[in-house]
Amino acid sequence: MTTVLIADDQPLQRMGVRMLLEGTPGLEPVGEAGHGAAAVRLAAELRPDVVLMDIRMPGMDGLEATRRIVATGGRTRVLIVTTFDLDEYAYDALRAGAGGFLLKDARPEELVAGIHAVASGDAVVAPSLTRRLLDAYAHRVLAPASPVEDPRLRSLTDREREVLVAIGHGWNNTEIAERLVLTESTVKKHVGRVLAKIGARDRIQAVIAAYDAGLVRAK
Repeated sequence: MTTVLIADDQPLQRMGVRMLLEGTPGLEPVGEAGHGAAAVRLAAELRPDVVLMDIRMPGMDGLEATRRIVATGGRTRVLIVTTFDLDEYAYDALRAGAGGFLLKDARPEELVAGIHAVASGDAVVAPSLTRRLLDAYAHRVLAPASPVEDPRLRSLTDREREVLVAIGHGWNNTEIAERLVLTESTVKKHVGRVLAKIGARDRIQAVIAAYDAGLVRAK
């Protein structure tokens, strides 16, 4: 059973999500929060597998709440659910450690799949959307004039570095397999090793690491 905390300042939004979760086998809503401070408190008390986090809430917003939840080092992961697909707050939330984000107009099955993916440690941002976000904001945040070699990258093999660059471009496993002429199972193993070696929680954090290291640059 995957437990979920719903954090949104709109009661109707919370009710709709709760009804969806209650009617979905394998998912259990364990609490609701109307603002960020309540989300942080309930996440600590209930230790849900996933927090569905709105960005714009009164008082403490979803970005700060995400930072605080992730900073505890607990098992709870955060899935941002936002209105705008190019919201810089959503991008900043990924930097803060969120496992990804979906739009509020996502289909019910997409939200359910996203919750399961985040709970299992995967990222939930479509590759094309990842590229758009990074292209929009990486030049402001991630692209120093003279990138410093990240010591974590020294442990990567040449092939693993190629895979990290591919992840940085937002390619999924199928695209990486086609471009590097590998099987998808081999790509999956390489991705796992890359994440482990650079200490990335998920593919999104790996994308950010690739930009930070200057391996990928905003267009």
